Amino acid sequence: MKQTMMRMATIVSIWLLSVAASAQTDQASPAGGSSANKPNIVVLLADDMGWGDSGTYGHELIQTPNMDRLAEEGMKFTQCYSACGVCSPSRSAILTGRTPYRNGVWRHLSGNHEAHLRASEITYPKLLKGVGYETCHVGKWHLLAKPQFNNPEYPQPGDHGYDYWMYTQNNASPSHENPDNFFRNGEPVGELKGYSAPLVAAEAASWMKEKRNPEKPFVLSVWFHEPHMPIATDSRFMQLYNGHENSKYMGNISQMDHGLGIVLDALDEIGATNNTLVYFSSDNGPVSQYGGTSGGLRGGKRSDHEGGIRVPGLARWPGHIAAGSTSDIPIIGTDIFATALDMAGVPLPTDRTIDSVSLLPVFEGKPVERRIPLFWRTHVSHPNDRVAMRIGDWKIVGNDTMTEFQLYEIQKDWKEENDLAAKMPEKTEEMKQILFKLWKQIETEGPNEWWEGQKGAPKRGTLNY
Repeated sequence: MKQTMMRMATIVSIWLLSVAASAQTDQASPAGGSSANKPNIVVLLADDMGWGDSGTYGHELIQTPNMDRLAEEGMKFTQCYSACGVCSPSRSAILTGRTPYRNGVWRHLSGNHEAHLRASEITYPKLLKGVGYETCHVGKWHLLAKPQFNNPEYPQPGDHGYDYWMYTQNNASPSHENPDNFFRNGEPVGELKGYSAPLVAAEAASWMKEKRNPEKPFVLSVWFHEPHMPIATDSRFMQLYNGHENSKYMGNISQMDHGLGIVLDALDEIGATNNTLVYFSSDNGPVSQYGGTSGGLRGGKRSDHEGGIRVPGLARWPGHIAAGSTSDIPIIGTDIFATALDMAGVPLPTDRTIDSVSLLPVFEGKPVERRIPLFWRTHVSHPNDRVAMRIGDWKIVGNDTMTEFQLYEIQKDWKEENDLAAKMPEKTEEMKQILFKLWKQIETEGPNEWWEGQKGAPKRGTLNY
């Protein structure tokens, strides 16, 4: 234990000396040769799906056969995190490899706020497009406020590297049933008949089979709306739970899982399964009042306790990830960025701080060393858990003014029931000092004019950025 602690302290010291510099990778890329030989990358994202919202993660009733399929054919992560307790920030981190306050999308973009995913940010679809990939996004976007959506004065998906996109600003409207608010490459689609997840998946499948250049590798983002409210569920999925008081929500998860299956089947049909990384996760934790469950974790959506940020995580890449494997190595959505670049043989940007690390070692069952600790700050959290940071098995949780702290040994105490802050003051102080320096660096680098001086209270929690 003593050697492990000394090793962790050394790693942290190295990070503190180099935190102002951008993170770089010294791993050789496994993907060589022409662009046609490079692997495809498909990232699927549920919306507000909890860590316990599937049979794959232990729910006794919810049927998720396609998530089960991914777990059986690939790797299941038991400590997979979103980059924030709410949606827009966590999505921005996936694309940029940068923690949300660093890339500017510090809050959910549901109204008229000026924040958005800036044109100055570099996304992995844009970098991979530059080396011969074709790129597509379907589903929820939520990286622009309402007045900015489909507005050429602000960067749209095409400006962030996507060749083709069919998207909504935020949720499917008026619900998941017969949505009427999709735009395809800037043009309104009109009302679509059916339910959101199968419709989004069908668009992705159509693009793979009919629209893309089959000679090129591809990047595909499939961001479902399910199970975010307002929920609407096809009767055939509700019937799986006939008579249960939560049948609408549980059926909605199965509806989303069916969409996942459509995408997996399309990969089979085009013969791309063996050369494609498929990664499935969620943007944040669940909303219990609508039927979601964290699987016993503390908190839910909007919280920086585990229930708000620990989410399902599944990855399949035949020949690179052992079928039926499980990993308890902590990973985060931000890591998709460095992983995608590593797979394609593209170096990380050196002109900015990158919080992401490549997951290729994890796919082989090996740990990763992070120069920058895992970090969360959720502006609509309860004031008592506004910020959190994890290093190794230790997690510190701070309040909105960063004056009161909780400390957990998270591997052992995954429900966060035993606060060690008072019992371990030296460890708490060590973690506090690292957190203070990390936050100061993030705050300085990000567009703090977007959040400093924010006043007023949102519907849930206190907004002290």
